[in-house]
Amino acid sequence: MKVALFVPCFIDAFYPEVAVATLELLERFGLDVDYPMQQTCCGQPMANSGAEQEAAGAEQVFVRNFAGYDYIVGPSASCIHHIRSHLTAVEQTAEVQHIRERAWELTEFLHDVLGARSFPWAEFPHTVGLHVSCSALRHLKMASASEIAGPSFSKPRTLLEGVKGISFAQTERVDECCGFGGTFSVSEEAVSVRMGQDKVARHAAAGAEYIVSGDMSCLMHQQGCAQRMKLDTRFLHIAQVLNGVRA
Repeated sequence: MKVALFVPCFIDAFYPEVAVATLELLERFGLDVDYPMQQTCCGQPMANSGAEQEAAGAEQVFVRNFAGYDYIVGPSASCIHHIRSHLTAVEQTAEVQHIRERAWELTEFLHDVLGARSFPWAEFPHTVGLHVSCSALRHLKMASASEIAGPSFSKPRTLLEGVKGISFAQTERVDECCGFGGTFSVSEEAVSVRMGQDKVARHAAAGAEYIVSGDMSCLMHQQGCAQRMKLDTRFLHIAQVLNGVRA
């Protein structure tokens, strides 16, 4: 199994420890993981802003870097969703189709492909508020949405339950957007901030010591809100917890 690690640009720039934790976690399962050194942004910010054709250059670089792998795994639902569903500024060759079909978000790769349920090296004796991003929830279907009738499930929570000592804060409106939304947080700053403040406040009121998510972009937004609200809530990517971070 040839696995390529895709590290989103904002994680590379601001949270490299998340990329390291992702790599170490995958290697714990005996995988041979490669990191294409010339990788750059997948083109999502441009496509999301309506500049789809302008994303073609970034998409071409992505295809050139990640062709030939059995799986492409990245710690970001929004970026993986872009690759799967919106990598359309480039010609849809067999190579491009292969990449779109083989791109997996880290959590769903662990849950669905590897069937991971136990993380014996990890212990996290803290109360966690779990944030499942909109992309993970409604695009990648990694958890049940409250507005849709049906069985309740959460792949991220199932994985975290395999970590010794962890407990979960039960928050209200658990799957409501935190307000990040990429360019939305720029174009609708006031609305975005209020949504982030509401999300963080609900986690804190429920007793969460940490807010954990598979999307560092959402955590980045919430962390900024928490700091300005002078809350001592801390933030970790799910890869860090599953890899055995000592907090």
